Order: sequence, then structure tokens, then C-alpha cells
Amino acid sequence: MKPARPAPLGVVLANLGTPDAPTPEAVRRYLRQFLSDSRVIEIPPLLWKIILNLFILPFRPKRVAKLYASIWEKSGDSPMRRILRDQAAAVQQRLSGALPAEIRVEGAMTYGNPSLPSVLDKLRGEGVENIVILPLFPQYSATSTAPVYDAVQRWSATQRNLPGLSIIKDYFAHPGYIAALVASIREFRAVHGSSDKLLFSFHGIPQPYADKGDPYPKRCRCTAAHVAQQLGLGEDEWAIAFQSRFGKQEWVKPYTDVLLGEWARAGVGSVQVVSPAFSADCLETLEELAIQNAELFLHAGGRSYAYIPGLNTREDHVGMMVDLVRPMLEGVWRGQGGE
Repeated sequence: MKPARPAPLGVVLANLGTPDAPTPEAVRRYLRQFLSDSRVIEIPPLLWKIILNLFILPFRPKRVAKLYASIWEKSGDSPMRRILRDQAAAVQQRLSGALPAEIRVEGAMTYGNPSLPSVLDKLRGEGVENIVILPLFPQYSATSTAPVYDAVQRWSATQRNLPGLSIIKDYFAHPGYIAALVASIREFRAVHGSSDKLLFSFHGIPQPYADKGDPYPKRCRCTAAHVAQQLGLGEDEWAIAFQSRFGKQEWVKPYTDVLLGEWARAGVGSVQVVSPAFSADCLETLEELAIQNAELFLHAGGRSYAYIPGLNTREDHVGMMVDLVRPMLEGVWRGQGGE
């Protein structure tokens, strides 16, 4: 009797999320789910429920929908979701040629669609017995990566026959990730020239979260320092800042918009901005960084501003993802009797 063929292996690339459409209704649904997560907003639930339902959801979606509309792709999808789909396809292609196993790679969102539970259900329906989950947040934070763990735990509680599950925490100093960032900056500068300053702009978190032990700011600084070192930049040629703050509480500093204004008024003529926290270009990069902050810097007296695109589907970025998940898949494959 021949042994059973090993079951397919699964990989899930998980990103934060995006509305289904650039409309107030779709944005409201997305924001309700996102901002109702206690990992994201650490305010007493009853108080936050009042704030969210009376002051945020009635008004903010209309303004945010216009911003999404400005970056929405002609195909009818958001950049983040389209890039995630392309990333999954590229990883699938690489892995299918690297391992004899049958591998299924899917993209999923913590908030919005395709939802993480629905993707896990799909893989289980296809006979996948072991799944490696890669949250596409290079620097771990309780506000971004931890909700992936939470979603997996909630889904697991509904399953009788659980699959093998592995989650990769982060990769803020992975050599392949650093090399991809360095290469993208060098390639951009080879075409557009260098700038007076290179700014590493990371999505911010509230300062109290960091005070309670969230390692995210330290990981961001580590990433930026590695890249700056490999680029051979002097201390006066680069800086790190944090963007996208929300509400009135203090967030991790320096703030990207404030620093850009200070630089322009101090006579810094040209700035290039890269955002290593984002594995896919999205509203925060394509609209906030590339448009809003460009206008801010130029209006404050700067002469030249450029956003360096995210790593997205670069071959070296996809290769880094493969390098992260492949050892886990190989171990599971051997454990199933694969050769």
C-alpha cells in the first residue's frame, strides 16, 4: 500500500486592510471594524463607543472616501489589495518552483476583504493541513501585527480539526529586507539624483503604547539605521520620523509633517522620503506622503520633494518573503513524509 501523498501547504500574506470601495458607506464599514479593535484604540470601551459612533463615523468617512478616491485604481480596486494579490501570486510562483510540495498562497486582510478567517476557511477547504502566516508588517507592533494573532486565535476557536499554524512575528532587520530597501533607494537616486535629506517615515503609534512596552519604535529605528549604514549616509543626511497620527494624544516623535516644515524653514532644499513600514503602497504613502507632505514641504520653502515607492512586488522583496516562509514549509513537508 502506497503512503498517502502529503497534503498541500498554505501560505497567507496578511496586510492591514482597505475599504471595498472609495465611498463613504464602504469607508464607514471599514473604519468601524478597524477602530473598534481594542489593540488599535486603547480607550475605555464605553467612552470610545460614544466617541466613535457620535463624532467619528458620522463625519470622517466622507472626507476619507475622497482621499481614497484620489488613489483608487482604474481597475476598480485599491492599490493595497491589488498589490497584495500580486505579491501572493509572485510568492506562489517562486515557491512552486522551489519545493516539490503543492503550495497555495493567499493574501488576506486583518480588516476588510478578503478577511483572514475567510482565507483560512478557503485553504482548509482545499485540504491544506499546515499554514504559514506572514504578517506584512516589517516592524512588530501590538497595533498591527498582534491583531493578526488575535484573528487567528478567534478563527481557531471555531475549528474542530485545527491545521498546523505558524506566524512569523516580523523581519525588521532581515538581510533580504534591508537589501531590498537599499536597492530601491539606490535605483531611485540613480534616476532622480540624491537629495539633501533622506527621511525614513514610519506609521506612528501613540507614545503611551510605546511606554507600555510596544517595541515598534525601536524596531523602526533599527531598520532605518541598517539602511542608512549600508547607503553610507552621514548623520546629517538622514532622519527618522513618524506619520499618520490620529486624535489629540501624544504620538511617537518626531512627527513627519512637523519635521518636514522645520527642514524647509531651515533651508533644506530637497528631500526624498521612504516609508519602510509599508510593504505595499496605500493611502498613507500615495496620498499622505506623496501628496499632502509634498505640498507642506514645498509651501514651507523647500524646492524639491520626492516619495520613493514602496517595495511592493519588487523581485527582491518577493524573494525576501520566500526566504522567510520556505524553511518553515520545508520542515512541515519533511514531517509529512515529503521528499
